[in-house]
Amino acid sequence: MPKLSRVPDVGAEILRLLLVIFGAAVGFQIGSRIQKDNPGLLLGIFDATTVGVIIGAGLGFSIGGVVSRRIMRGISRSEDKLSALPPDQVVAGFVGALIGMAGVSLVAWPLFLIGPAAVIAPLFAFLVVVGGMAGFRVARTRGGSLPGDFAERAGLSGPSPGWGPKVLDTSVAIDGRILQVARSGFLTGTLLVPQPVVDELQGLADSAEEGRRARGRRGLDVLTQLKGTLPLEIIADDPVGVSEVDAKLVQICLRRKVSLLTLDQHLADAAGLAGVNVLNLHALAKAMAAPVASGEVVDVHLARPGKESGQAVGHLADGTMVIVQRADHLIGDTVGVQVTSVTTTSHGRLVFAKLAHP
Repeated sequence: MPKLSRVPDVGAEILRLLLVIFGAAVGFQIGSRIQKDNPGLLLGIFDATTVGVIIGAGLGFSIGGVVSRRIMRGISRSEDKLSALPPDQVVAGFVGALIGMAGVSLVAWPLFLIGPAAVIAPLFAFLVVVGGMAGFRVARTRGGSLPGDFAERAGLSGPSPGWGPKVLDTSVAIDGRILQVARSGFLTGTLLVPQPVVDELQGLADSAEEGRRARGRRGLDVLTQLKGTLPLEIIADDPVGVSEVDAKLVQICLRRKVSLLTLDQHLADAAGLAGVNVLNLHALAKAMAAPVASGEVVDVHLARPGKESGQAVGHLADGTMVIVQRADHLIGDTVGVQVTSVTTTSHGRLVFAKLAHP
């Protein structure tokens, strides 16, 4: 099977080409001066000017390949860390690119005052392209962090808080259910794990008490697995003058204008009062819980017989099917039944019950 050739990065090749032109222009200037001082000078079949252009272009090609790849690699790493934002941020990216290019142009135009235009123009274009690409990536991924009025006018207003980055607290890591939520696709955006949370988990993992040690190791293992499912970044934020980890998380969320992902109801309440958007997994679990529990008595209208002998089938108000044992003689009536078990199937929940008053 033939080996596939590597497809070059278009952005990197454009940057390299600009550096080649820049190198050739510098070589032309140097070669022209040498040729002017030595009119009859020849190096083989080429004069000094031609040799200068060849050497300058060659150096630009070699150095440009390394420099452009490093720049593109660095920008790509930044994009990966700040990825998973909604599509409307593409518009913000283009606005950011224009702002970046305009900003670099204003800063770099004095270069034309210190050298020939033929030499400075490729370097100026190189800087403008880098500024445009950086502005595109940064604005697309961080537009939601700008002040509201400015962001709306510039087209950089952020999406609903559920889309953007989220700060993860210790309770979520230890609990572990976040893995199933992430793998199901219901969780988007970059997960930010502050250093105080990592330190707290590490402290638990190093504890002499077996239970605390197991919780700490589980939390660290969950973070490792999450990194393979969603973009996850360890951030070094550690607010000065704040000792409690929960208080630090609230400060980090306020400073970065991001949501807090937690299972701690007390932390959720405190963060909500402070103005932080809270995604409480405990509240999500309660919302997704079965509408009835074992031992509970509910009224059900029995509509038809079940598959097994003696069974009658009815439905709860939300459409959940209820199978009542030894109740086929009451089909057509609304009776009180006691829930014996709740089963989750690929089609939804299935409730089994018996007559509350046989």
